[in-house]
Amino acid sequence: MQTPFDLTHAPPIGMAETLAPGLQVVTAPNASPMTFTGTRSYILGDDDVALIDPGPLDAAHETALLAALGGRRVGHILVTHAHVDHSPLAQRLSQRLDAPVLGFGPAHAGRSPLMAQLASAAELGGAEGIDAGFTPHQTLADGDIISGKGWALRAMHTPGHLSNHLCFAWDDARTLFSGDHVMGWASTLISPPDGDLAAFMHSLERLESMPGYRYYPGHGAPVADGLAIARHLAAHRRNRADQILTALAAHPATPAELVARIYTDIPPALHGAAARNVLAHLLDELAKGRITHSGALKSDAVFFIQSQHFSK
Repeated sequence: MQTPFDLTHAPPIGMAETLAPGLQVVTAPNASPMTFTGTRSYILGDDDVALIDPGPLDAAHETALLAALGGRRVGHILVTHAHVDHSPLAQRLSQRLDAPVLGFGPAHAGRSPLMAQLASAAELGGAEGIDAGFTPHQTLADGDIISGKGWALRAMHTPGHLSNHLCFAWDDARTLFSGDHVMGWASTLISPPDGDLAAFMHSLERLESMPGYRYYPGHGAPVADGLAIARHLAAHRRNRADQILTALAAHPATPAELVARIYTDIPPALHGAAARNVLAHLLDELAKGRITHSGALKSDAVFFIQSQHFSK
């Protein structure tokens, strides 16, 4: 499958970029194989502004954001999700700027009943990068409107990458702040039980009703045709599911063994993250009754096909 991803993005670090009238972004100095060029913190508005995804607890990034704000009043600090590269600086800036923090809820809010059950009963590992202490001052439900002078955002609950994940639709500008749900540089990590493949696919389906939106993701360059990337991600996941079922039909395997068989085009340093994505697929197929496992349900369990249910 041909990739539409842009790996050439090279933003200035710690400096405000103007993306559109009334919209700036500051990129945090936390580049890594999982964060690409760094977390993107957006400043929306000219006077009464919103700060979207303040980012990691990093003194240099805090200083850069305060400089970019230039004394403007911050009415809202919005958090797409509670990962350590997106939310930890929220509370500190809230105190300095006297601005409330808004989000869907704590890190585990919005878990599906299945993932909540698995989190307590199975040995799935996970919890990579969770900001366990995150608690917003104000919770946002799907469809809630947050507004300031000259702008209004619509909260969209888009679980999948994390159960408390929100996107923010700036409908007047046909723009979506997509967090880590859809990014233009890579597919999204889904690590159970905090990540949920079924929820992720449903969240992608919701974007079908929003063609023509530009996406501003939590990492990487703006995406001019966000829906095209969203559709690519959905097709990629369906293709990956077929690969996993085909591999299991040939031989039972653990998630790590499936990675070695299927992910032949990525560096070994990313195999751990790939195994989390594979586990998300396996749990989805398990829920559908297409596969089963031996012994306790855990991250290194051996999974195998229910042959009577296997069809591509």
